[in-house]
Order: sequence, then C-alpha cells, then structure tokens
Amino acid sequence: MDWFPVLEIGILNGWLHFGFYLVVFIITLSTCPKEVKKRLFDRSLWNRNTKIITVIGKSFSFLNIFMIIFGKLAIGTTEFMIGTILYLCGLTLLVVGIINFRSAPLNEPILNGLYKISRNPQMIALYLMFLGMILAIGSGISLVFLTISILCSHFSILGEENSLKQQYGESYIDFTKKVPRYFLFV
Repeated sequence: MDWFPVLEIGILNGWLHFGFYLVVFIITLSTCPKEVKKRLFDRSLWNRNTKIITVIGKSFSFLNIFMIIFGKLAIGTTEFMIGTILYLCGLTLLVVGIINFRSAPLNEPILNGLYKISRNPQMIALYLMFLGMILAIGSGISLVFLTISILCSHFSILGEENSLKQQYGESYIDFTKKVPRYFLFV
C-alpha cells in the first residue's frame, strides 16, 4: 500500500467500483416512494453543530471519492482482493439497509432487518464499502481521510439521535436501549 496512490485517468481505476456503487444505489433508491426518500435525507431537526460536523466529514468523503475515481486499482495485490470483498459486502449491506428502511412504517423508528442489530446499518455499510474501495486502490492517505469522515459521522449521528428522540419520543428511546448504535455492543 502506498501512502499516496498514483492519480491518473485510466480504465482500471477505482471509478469502476465507485460507478457500480452509484448505479446500484440509484436503482435501489428509485424503488423507494417519495416519502421514504424524504425521510432518508431529512435533516430538518438537526442542530447547527450537527450540520457543520456533517459538512466537514462529507468534505473528507469527497476527497476520498476523488482519490478513488482517479486511483489506479492495485489489481493482483492482497489489498485489492480484501478491498473488493469488503466493498461487495458493504454494497450488499447498503442495499439491504435501504430495503429495510423502505419497508418500515413512516411514523415509527425503523425496527426491521438490519436495524435489529444496528441503529445505523447504512452508515456501517457505506464505510465498509469505502474501506474496500480504498484498499482496492492501495491508498494510505485515503485511510486517514476515511478515519476523519467516520469520526465526524459519529458526532453527526449523536446529533441525529437527539432529533430522533424529539421526533419519536419514548419509542426511539426504547429502541436505543435494545439496539446498539453501530454493531453488537458499540
């Protein structure tokens, strides 16, 4: 793994992984009704700090996207193989998470599917997928960017949880007592 990958326009770059993710994401999202999409992207109850932290985290995510798109795939390396497996696992979990989100009642916390084991399965899936893409291009600096994105995302999630408590009240508080924020015990 190189600290800084060679960035170039090429056929065998990380854009292949990223482009496939976009196609799958758009197709999956297109199966959701308008109300579900609105709920998925609703930030109306977020406070100012949550929005600022989210923008910072997204900025590092966009740096990673740039590195992934123009980073040459490290085909034939162990990192590429592990990365591609993590990417495909993350992509699969993301699709399942969106389907679970889509099928949940609009006026209640989401309690089905992956949401039984994590309050944030889509975020876990996204970051697992990004970790896979970063390993596939073999970029050390992108791992740093991903770590910063994840830390910012954690604080965004804390803010989001406050707004969900306001929105759903006791049913969401009960949900937080039963289901970990991320996975298993975390």
